[in-house]
Amino acid sequence: MSVFIIEKMNETKMEKVPFATFMEWALYDETNGYYMKEKTKIGKDGDYYTASHVHNVFGKVFAKTFYDVLTMENLPPAICEFGGGSGRFAYGVLEEMKTVSPKIFSQLTYILIEASPYHRKLQQQLLKHFPQVKIFPDLQEAKRAIPHFQGILFSNEWFDALPVHLVEHQDGTLYEYFVAANNNELVWKKEKCQNKKILAWIEKYGPPLKNGQKIEVPLAMTAMLKEIAQWLSRALMFTIDYGYTKEEWSMPERMDGSLRGYYEHQLITNPLLYAGEMDITAHIHLDAFVQIGEELGLKTILSTRQDRFLLQAGILEYLQNHFDPNPFSEQSKQNRAVRSLIMDGGISQHFQVIVQGKNLHHADEYPFLRRHLF
Repeated sequence: MSVFIIEKMNETKMEKVPFATFMEWALYDETNGYYMKEKTKIGKDGDYYTASHVHNVFGKVFAKTFYDVLTMENLPPAICEFGGGSGRFAYGVLEEMKTVSPKIFSQLTYILIEASPYHRKLQQQLLKHFPQVKIFPDLQEAKRAIPHFQGILFSNEWFDALPVHLVEHQDGTLYEYFVAANNNELVWKKEKCQNKKILAWIEKYGPPLKNGQKIEVPLAMTAMLKEIAQWLSRALMFTIDYGYTKEEWSMPERMDGSLRGYYEHQLITNPLLYAGEMDITAHIHLDAFVQIGEELGLKTILSTRQDRFLLQAGILEYLQNHFDPNPFSEQSKQNRAVRSLIMDGGISQHFQVIVQGKNLHHADEYPFLRRHLF
């Protein structure tokens, strides 16, 4: 499974590559990258689940939230989703928006920015009856079509898949991990960190590192946030992802960092295995994400756990009280989905919702901020 990585190293005449380069190749290589292949990735037959795949009620809740913001801020009816997978979230939002506001639905532009050709194909199939959908392979293409964006920006488990560098603090020195080939196997190499961007990022945004602690450095996340912030003219940005605060990074259980892979619903601790066949992720630095956003003009409006956000956004309104004895009915499925999204120990407790705004005037009045449930 590592053959194509070794071949790329040979082609580029590189004896070793930073882990970020390996991750970029393993996930996004045009031919062999995990996300670029014709392969089911999300759901029962894939490698992992997302909240959007639990039920369309996830998208329904956000549709109402998006409507509130678009109308209160008098924003152009435009939603841009980064990633999007199979298009399930977009489908849920668009179907619900028909009911919430036929007027906004008729005027709405829904943009999907999706690197995976496979996922773009799935999105086109699922969303073919929605003429307002526009799909782009990257932000550059979207910017050529829409130079300055106004509206709602949304991503769910997208930033965690951007390439990261891997470093370790040892006896007062920062070392960087590289990937090399040895007898046609991928192996780790550790060298004193010479990358000034990594050193500066750790100094400015990173948590204090203990001796022997590894951590991921998200230079790509930082660059992407800058590019997004420059693109936004007037917008509200929702980011859902798993991550740690500086305090949480300092806990003993974080000594080995957060790099992991998901392969056939199994958690794989060695990210060098199954290159091109496995999803690779790292927890985002929550405090750094917010701080960088603030520096770029993105005002932090809310940062809270996903289950709490869903409750504040009104998910209980989608819990249908009348009893349906058929466990496979749409009503029963939706009720189970609502409960699974807000129950203790459920999927939502592992995710953070970060809401940031640029050039907005009524952020303090959004309904999802005014429901005091906790």
